[in-house]
Parts: sequence; structure tokens; C-alpha cells
Amino acid sequence: MIYLDNAATSYPKPEEVYKAVDKCFREYGANPGRSGHKLALKAGRGIYETRELICKLFNIDNPMQIIFTYNATDSLNLAIKGILKKGDHVITSGMEHNSVIRPIKALEKIGVENTIVECDHEGIIKINELKRAIKNNTKLIVITHASNVTGTLMPIKEIGKIAKERGVLFLVDAAQTAGVYNIDVNEMNIDLLAFPGHKSLMGPQGTGGLYIRQGIELNHMKEGGTGSKSESLLQPEIVPDRYESGTPNTPGIVGLGAGIKYILDIGIDNIRKHEENLTEYMLNGLKNIDEIKIYGPKDVKRRAAVISINIGDLDSSEVSYVLDQGFDIAVRSGLHCAPLAHKTLGSFEQGTVRFSIGYFNTKEDIDKALNAVRMIYEEM
Repeated sequence: MIYLDNAATSYPKPEEVYKAVDKCFREYGANPGRSGHKLALKAGRGIYETRELICKLFNIDNPMQIIFTYNATDSLNLAIKGILKKGDHVITSGMEHNSVIRPIKALEKIGVENTIVECDHEGIIKINELKRAIKNNTKLIVITHASNVTGTLMPIKEIGKIAKERGVLFLVDAAQTAGVYNIDVNEMNIDLLAFPGHKSLMGPQGTGGLYIRQGIELNHMKEGGTGSKSESLLQPEIVPDRYESGTPNTPGIVGLGAGIKYILDIGIDNIRKHEENLTEYMLNGLKNIDEIKIYGPKDVKRRAAVISINIGDLDSSEVSYVLDQGFDIAVRSGLHCAPLAHKTLGSFEQGTVRFSIGYFNTKEDIDKALNAVRMIYEEM
């Protein structure tokens, strides 16, 4: 199969990831932080080493400011619901995933206001509209780094500067960029960074994280065993324990560490260049096929390796089915859990067919995908 659904989860993973997970399960799959024996200590070291690798990737000063979660959705819920209270105001964009929109909308019932800033036809946020949306009670700005529908890259550094100048906290959803694009939480003035482990960080599913800038306190979402302060009946205040109750996904986190090591060894710039080259190649090929509508920026420097298209008026789900069953090509169709993005693009009724390219894809994969799209068009 040709796998072009990396925006959902990367596949395959580096061999190093499979080996790290297997080794953890087999050789030291104990409960970290709960016991003093050598297996538990080794598991704890494995988790801490992954925190350190994440710090290196995102220029984070303190490994203890990284909270392990199960995915980016988990991280975003913790950040959004942990920060916002009755009377607060939050700003987001019209290109967000439901992992951002739904938690924000859920908070309306407790008196949290929200403003959804419009984006242009390519999915880029209107900065002047964002500035105008900031009010005295604005507590948080939440923006995706790159759209999961079009790959459109948002001006994160510019928004971070605005947020800092106005005294507003800044949360970035890096679901489509962590591991491919350089993210520096200090240079970009990012207060909270949500990321999945299973996408471009090349780790297993069931892994993710949230960076919380030192000095920011979130209301925790759960209480329970942390392996620390066990004498107290109250949740400990120390970080990361405050937010990490229960047994962690040790094999997954160790596998995530192996994925990040792989990225650092290859070089994030090399990974991005490979994906940009394939994205540009596919975009150029699609332009030569009649009746193809391409969504998002045409310039590969302004988009991640996500390409959404439609073939005339064909139903996007039908096209996806034909690609899978007829050509053995895996893509994703529909609204991609981002209905506001599709309303922004004018594709809400039809949805789109999304091709998302990863580091392990090749030019031959793209040629076969282009040929399949051409054949579907010719038979429509």
C-alpha cells in the first residue's frame, strides 16, 4: 500500500521506534516512580530521557515543564480548560481542528467568551482581525501552527509577539508541525505547546505532550496516584506530577523518545526539505490534471505537506474509496474533524480528499498517486 495519510498518524515508524518499544516491554516494563527497584528506576529514566529530548527539539529550559498526555487532543483540553475561567475571553481561528473548537465551545456554558477570527481563502489568519479581537478580558489565544486540512502555515512568531505585547497567553497546536518545522518556544513566545507523539514525531499512538511555561498554573483535570506525596490526600502541586496521575504509557513514551532521536539524527531541516520537495512535485502534477481543485497556498514554503483536493463534483468519500480499493492508496476524505476550516475554504458540503506526505514517502509514491487521480478524472 502507498500510505498518504500521515496527517492522521505517521506510518511506518522508524525501525528504532519498534525496537525501543519492544525492548521496554520485554526488559524493563515496570511502573516508573512507584517502586525503588532497578526495573522501575530504569523505566523512570526512559521517561525522563524523552522529556530531555523534547526540550532539545523545542528549546525548552526545564524538562519538568513537559506533561505527557495521550495525544494532542488530550493536551489541548488540559491547556484550554485548565486556563480559562468564567468571565475570560479566548481567541482562535476559523481553521482550527475540533480539538480546539469543541473545548472552547464547551466552556461557553460556564461563561467563557470566544471569538473565532476569520481566515482568507487560503486559510491564513487575518492578523488585523486578530488584533482587533483582543479585549480587556482576553486570557488566551489558541492557534494551529498548520492546518490539518490544507497545511496552511500560520504566522506563529508574529502572533506570539502580539500576545506577549498584549499580556495574553499563547497556546499553539503543533499537531501537524512538531518534528518537521523548527519550533522555539522562547523565540516564538509560546506559553503552551500541544503536540502529538504519533504524527511527525514518529512515536507510537497513545503519546503526546503539553509544554507549560514556568510560572503558569493550570487547573488539573484529574487526581490520583503520582508516586509522590503519597501521604497527602490532596493532589501534589509539583510539576509534572500535578498533571500526570496514574500509570504512564512507558513503552509509548520510550518509543516517542526513539522517534525524536531519529529526527535529531536525520536533521529536522532535512526532513522538512524532503517533504517540501514531494509536496511541490505533487502540486505541480495536480495542476496538469483538468477539473482538479487544490485548496490552500500554492507556495510550499507557506504550507505543510498536506494537500487537499477535489475532482470536479465527485464525492470526496467516493474518491477516497476508489483510491483505496482500486489503487491501494491510503488517504483521508471528508471534513477532517475541522468543519470551520471547510466553511472557510468553501468545501463544507463536498469535503476534500487529503493527501498527507511523510518522510518515508517517495517520488514513486507521488507518481502513482497522480496517475490514480488522473485515471479517476478520466473516468468521471
